[in-house]
Amino acid sequence: MLTDEDIRSRTQAVIDDVGVEAEEVAFRSALWDAGLAMVQFPEGKGGLGLSPGLQGAVEDTIREAGRAFHPLAVNTIGIGMGLPTVLTYGSDEHHEKHLKRIFTGEDWWCQMFSEPSHGSDVAGLSSRAVRDGDEWIVNGQKVWTSVAHISRYGMLLVRTDPDAPKHKGLSYFILDMHAPGVEIRPLYQITGDAEFNEVFFTDVRVPHDNLLGDVGDGWRVATTTLMNERVALGGSTAPRGSGNIATLIDEWNKRKDSLSAAARGSLQDRVSQLWIEAEVGRLTTLRARSTSTVGNPGPEGSVGKLASAELNKRIWNTLMDVLGSEGMMHTPGYPLTRNLGGRDTYTASKSFLRSQANTIEGGTSDIMRNILGERVLGLPGEPRVDKNVAWKDIPS
Repeated sequence: MLTDEDIRSRTQAVIDDVGVEAEEVAFRSALWDAGLAMVQFPEGKGGLGLSPGLQGAVEDTIREAGRAFHPLAVNTIGIGMGLPTVLTYGSDEHHEKHLKRIFTGEDWWCQMFSEPSHGSDVAGLSSRAVRDGDEWIVNGQKVWTSVAHISRYGMLLVRTDPDAPKHKGLSYFILDMHAPGVEIRPLYQITGDAEFNEVFFTDVRVPHDNLLGDVGDGWRVATTTLMNERVALGGSTAPRGSGNIATLIDEWNKRKDSLSAAARGSLQDRVSQLWIEAEVGRLTTLRARSTSTVGNPGPEGSVGKLASAELNKRIWNTLMDVLGSEGMMHTPGYPLTRNLGGRDTYTASKSFLRSQANTIEGGTSDIMRNILGERVLGLPGEPRVDKNVAWKDIPS
């Protein structure tokens, strides 16, 4: 069994071979080939079949060598959600075609579940796929689809059997986002960005070979995606004190001496408490990763997602109070921009505005609390009167 030190040695060998400042795709490709991309993945598929807790040794070694590294940064949705879903339900051909290119960031992926009439109730969606020989013909609409405009592939959940109960009539496909009939329109947010999109399907033909899982098994596959999404959104394994809390601490240190004694005392208590909560969240995420498994995580991802979303909002709200009237200043002209995959330049007002979505995206905080209550605490579930009713018979 490989130890933490063994993993560090292997990682250092990769760094020595490609160089600590190698281009991102080349660096990640070398990690993948060495089994260090996701050490819990099978050998030959980016991993070494080890405990996921050992992944921290890879990341720490890279950062100690002087390279800024975040495992999800180049393709958050693809790596955080697409990789485990394709690995769990995809064929060998899917693995060969997609897995490595997702990790290297060569192919961006998006997730297409939500619809204008069905967000939190994903299983009630109405986009349809009808089989035509070796293909499926898809019609419908998705909404709030992050980075669809720069994605090569999408994770598509559609209804294939309207006569079955809503959870049982769904199927899950890999969609070529460049296929004829796929139309992507931007949705501009309060920040002035358009990272979200609405996606329309008009007689889009999807090969049957792009099916993940079985026909009608889409809810189970989608659950894998959703649980991994919440793990990805639920916390950071970056070094202590980094990320959003680091921004707050930096601004606090710059400005605290200019505040009145009363304001300084009040804000210092808030900043200190937020640093503690951020560190508790980071340590909880590390502990959860050390016991996680490949494929479909448990409800712990929902707990982490709930905590981190609420924490992020409090961090940015506090930063606005630290900045005072300066915090109200936004970019002159409030330009509408189309994010093309680069990392946004930090501005306090933009980050504050963007954080308001944290408790909605990836499952609302109310949904996370339901999961926590039902699947962690064992409380009675919400009434589900449509559970065994054919989807077509459910009032719209």
